Amino acid sequence: MSSPFPGMDPYLEGDYWTEFHTRLANQISTQLLPQLRPKYVALLEKRYVLYRPFLGIFDREPRSIRPDVGIAQKQVRETAVAYQTPQVTTAPTMETRSLFDETYPVTSVVIRDVNEQRLITIIEILSPANKVGEGRRDYMQRREEILQTPTHLIELDLLRRGGRIPLEEMPPLAPYYAYLSRREKRPQTQVWAMQLADTLPVLPVPLLPPDEDVTLDLQTAVDACFALVGYETLLDYQNPPPSPPLSPEEAAWSDKQLQAAGLR
Repeated sequence: MSSPFPGMDPYLEGDYWTEFHTRLANQISTQLLPQLRPKYVALLEKRYVLYRPFLGIFDREPRSIRPDVGIAQKQVRETAVAYQTPQVTTAPTMETRSLFDETYPVTSVVIRDVNEQRLITIIEILSPANKVGEGRRDYMQRREEILQTPTHLIELDLLRRGGRIPLEEMPPLAPYYAYLSRREKRPQTQVWAMQLADTLPVLPVPLLPPDEDVTLDLQTAVDACFALVGYETLLDYQNPPPSPPLSPEEAAWSDKQLQAAGLR
């Protein structure tokens, strides 16, 4: 069994995203390596990003917090105290997760030429940490620095939530995108818009001239992750996928896919 979706699985956009992110980068490298040898190599590069989700919500710097109510222990003399029946506590209105700083691992695929170790192409897989708040600002700065170098840049945005790559013209509205900025064509950027029902595309991966592009079959890479890990046995298909909510049309289509796969 594999993913019940023909393209990207929106249920991955939750607790298993970090694991999938790293796994996908590895599958992309594995797929590219045979096409690149012996002149080039595709390596995994991991860095850690400080993820501050509350900045994306409140758009303000963290501040010191003083409690409104404190509990202190005071030494008292032992005296006889009349026994009181404890009161039943009031049920909370809700239970949710606190927002706090997290260190988030981000794995990229970098292509270098073997002889001179030059950085030729970077493949970035966007994560929640670089799509909101301060993490997004940091990524935009990193992106700007890359675009000022002779390095090709491929960006894979397989998350429905968070900000998008800024472009002069808005691409068709879609849950997922892939972007390619070739160094010789900047500031032009090629965009692939992917709908929920679409099979993920085969993307060109540019190298040094006169070498021709190699290809990245993004769907094959995602399918290989499912075949290896079996995410379909771990994801909760009984409930709606992680936020943001699907549109009514997407939700109806998703239900049909899950029912056809025997997961609903």
